Amino acid sequence: MNHRNNSTLFTGMVFDVEQFETEIGDKGWHTYQVIRHPGGVGVLPLHDDGTVTLIRQGRPAVATTLLELPAGRLNPDEDPETCGRRELLEETGLVAGRFHPLGFIHSSPGVFDEVIHLFAATGLSQMTALPEDDEQIEPVRLPLSDARAMARDGRISDAKTIAALFRTEEEYR
Repeated sequence: MNHRNNSTLFTGMVFDVEQFETEIGDKGWHTYQVIRHPGGVGVLPLHDDGTVTLIRQGRPAVATTLLELPAGRLNPDEDPETCGRRELLEETGLVAGRFHPLGFIHSSPGVFDEVIHLFAATGLSQMTALPEDDEQIEPVRLPLSDARAMARDGRISDAKTIAALFRTEEEYR
């Protein structure tokens, strides 16, 4: 797609907002605003007994507490698996022997350029969690089948978590 008249409207701690015009086929030029995000990683810890560890944390943007994957934002030029290993340890205290790539998702491509890389983590060992100062996280361990049922019926509504739950194969254990 062709763009012109790019300008940054907002520069923030986590994302920027950019405005530009883009050419839509023979329909001419139209103005868009896009949230630019460095991307992130989500990790589904899959234990040998068929359970998974999710985290319960408050999400001010939606004014509620969600059950979701351990996840975090990529640092500049950071390898997604490195980020995933860091976030897994920080948020759950888990260390994984193996990471299995589950592809990536575009979280909301109508307004975000964010790409979230997904992994299943196996060969898990428990260490001590190291949450960041602005995080209040409760790890929750439950059967993978229960987590998938919660994703199907809406009790889990986080998109990255739903994608990872249904892309994960039981034979990763």
